[in-house]
Amino acid sequence: MNRGQHTTPPMIEVEGLVKRFGTFIAVDHISFSVARGEVFGLLGANGAGKTTTIRMICGLLAPTEGRIFVDDIPVHRRPRLARTRIGYLSQRFSLYEDLSPEENLRFFSALYGVPQDTTKAHLARLSSWLGEGFRQPVRTLPLGFRQRVGLMCALLHDPPLLILDEPTSGVDPIGRQEFWEEIYRQSSEGKTILVTTHYMEEAEYCQRVAIMHQGKLLNEGAPREIMARSGTRTLQEAFIHMVKSGDTG
Repeated sequence: MNRGQHTTPPMIEVEGLVKRFGTFIAVDHISFSVARGEVFGLLGANGAGKTTTIRMICGLLAPTEGRIFVDDIPVHRRPRLARTRIGYLSQRFSLYEDLSPEENLRFFSALYGVPQDTTKAHLARLSSWLGEGFRQPVRTLPLGFRQRVGLMCALLHDPPLLILDEPTSGVDPIGRQEFWEEIYRQSSEGKTILVTTHYMEEAEYCQRVAIMHQGKLLNEGAPREIMARSGTRTLQEAFIHMVKSGDTG
């Protein structure tokens, strides 16, 4: 892409990204971009390279090759600055499970330097939603509730980009639906969302998706476009078709 001064850069731009661990290639020369305000899905089975890609975008893992830009900041050169623009919810639950939701939120508010009035507003919302669970240890809450608390903490510093790594893995269907409703609420408020998932039917909620397999990018586009190109009715069928036939669309 031409990064000229008169063009608005995408929120995320990945160029020729590679990650090797010894002789193993976890991410193999992938490139994609995510527009501002877009809900973008990074899809693939477990082990496809999604989490490794996410960790590099977040500046938590240095790429072997390639360049990454977040909000026009070169992550490969200025990872700390790039992280100020990102709210990140990891695949593994990332809060302190022996602390209550209230204590977790207060801790992350202090960590991010969130103004006191803003913190109070978040605490009031969290208390209203959780009721008695507000002051119980996080580990006692259902997984779906824990992920929602984690999402709230990831949004405390009002980042323009929200990255969610397998946020609904293990969550019941109702909890997954509620989580996606929250994703779209954040998108409607102007946030860019990058979400990884291995639930192909869930990925159809995304505006665009990129499908990964064994570290490679097989296809990219709107879900309906990908299904039309592969002649299938669902993303699940399209994914299976691409893996078996070697067709990258």
